[in-house]
Amino acid sequence: MKGKIEGCVFGMAIGDGFGLPTEFLSFQEILEKWPPKGLMEPLGNPIMVSDDTQMAIAVAKALIENHRNGLQPLHLEKSLSHYFIEWLNDPENTRAPGMTCIDACEKLERGLHWLQASSLNSKGCGANMRVATVGLLGLKGYDQTTIAKVAQLQAAITHGHPTALAASELTAIAIERLIHGVGPEKILEYLTEYAEKQRTVYHTDYLQSVWDRPPFHSPEAFIEKGWDECSRVLQKVKTSLREQHAKEDPCLLTGAGWVAEESFATGLFCFLLHPDDPVQALRRAVNSSGDSDSIACLTGAFSGAYCGIEAFPVDWVERIEYQQELEEIVKFFQCTTNPLPKNKGNRNR
Repeated sequence: MKGKIEGCVFGMAIGDGFGLPTEFLSFQEILEKWPPKGLMEPLGNPIMVSDDTQMAIAVAKALIENHRNGLQPLHLEKSLSHYFIEWLNDPENTRAPGMTCIDACEKLERGLHWLQASSLNSKGCGANMRVATVGLLGLKGYDQTTIAKVAQLQAAITHGHPTALAASELTAIAIERLIHGVGPEKILEYLTEYAEKQRTVYHTDYLQSVWDRPPFHSPEAFIEKGWDECSRVLQKVKTSLREQHAKEDPCLLTGAGWVAEESFATGLFCFLLHPDDPVQALRRAVNSSGDSDSIACLTGAFSGAYCGIEAFPVDWVERIEYQQELEEIVKFFQCTTNPLPKNKGNRNR
């Protein structure tokens, strides 16, 4: 299992760093800059990552800090806010961070509660680009319900749109299933059924009243909108896998990835095109016209969770930035000496 944990954590960062140079380029511009097939290898030593990995590390720090109390929401929201503010003020926060994240974190720093700080109408991919480690919580004894709640809360602190919440949960659940051996031939069917099952499930204990604004008349109506959009992009992934063309920009098929459900869909699509080959999956994600680093970040996490670290080039793993932080995250999830505290989020509760 250690190889899969490393694969998910390092794959996320590798994908992010690999895709960073192509993020704001069109598909044709990428081919012209790196002929004839586009960018084939991550650049630099170290391979520099973006805010995607930086914020994913912030989320992981909050998970590690709050594991002993079972990830209870009041403690967790304070930790997430703390580490998001820490990221905001980090001198290395110069990697084209998303404005929704910046705006929300600035409000948190001014002392606003996250319900007032969150951008309620934003479903940007900042919500789920950072969620990968939440999908590993099953390895620490947490059930899917807790994973779902935590995934949505970490998104909601900055992105309050229902689709941002649903897409973040779906991203985490995809990783949770892949790391436990659900194969690429079954994952789409599983996620489609999961999205339908969750369609009206609102986690009040973690999300509080984030739903309460026009035009929604109930928390169920609020979250339903998010799951319906996620179900539609899952259908796009299915259709695209049947009709895709090898040289085509994946963003033309499943979305440009600037919003959460599209980064999830296109990241998953690229993984499913090459489920046993993370290198080819990442090349497909990186050479895209949309939010390439976020798409590749998720492709790397999916590929790593399924294939393990051994499937990535050693050179890429050794060159990735934030080695120490990523290793600490891996150690936390592979450690079996600090299981879930009793009566706090156990599997049967």
